[in-house]
Amino acid sequence: MDLVEFNSAPADRLRPALAACCDVPRWVDGVLAKRPYGDLTALTAVADQAVRELDDNEVDRALQAHPRIGDQAQGASTEAAWSRKEQSGVGDDPQVREELAQGNRRYEERFNRVFLICATGLSAQEMLSSLQQRLTHDDRTEAIVVHEELRKIALLRLAKLVTA
Repeated sequence: MDLVEFNSAPADRLRPALAACCDVPRWVDGVLAKRPYGDLTALTAVADQAVRELDDNEVDRALQAHPRIGDQAQGASTEAAWSRKEQSGVGDDPQVREELAQGNRRYEERFNRVFLICATGLSAQEMLSSLQQRLTHDDRTEAIVVHEELRKIALLRLAKLVTA
């Protein structure tokens, strides 16, 4: 949809689309509340600030909507389609997929959350290297990284949702 349609669409129609970008009601409400936007830069600035203000519980909620790296999101939803495309760099190499699966398990045991990375444009090896490096983080450092990865994903998805 274009910005004019985004600005004029009923909020109940936009809520699911925005939740596919970042599944946190406060973020969705914050983006909707500032309509109409004069341009995409203004929309992005509001969305960016709103995601930066999410607390740890809201970030955890948003993570529940993301599949593990290397797992194919199922279904025909917009979010599932975006996830499959974003993770296209994982490829079909069974060894890399197994290493990612093992890393995901270690990460989840260590941090009690799914490993989140903005995978767009990354190769499987880059994702795996980041996963291995992030396993060395302390809890607070990793929470900051996760929040930043979520921010990047939300803004990329919003850009897919609203075009010029």
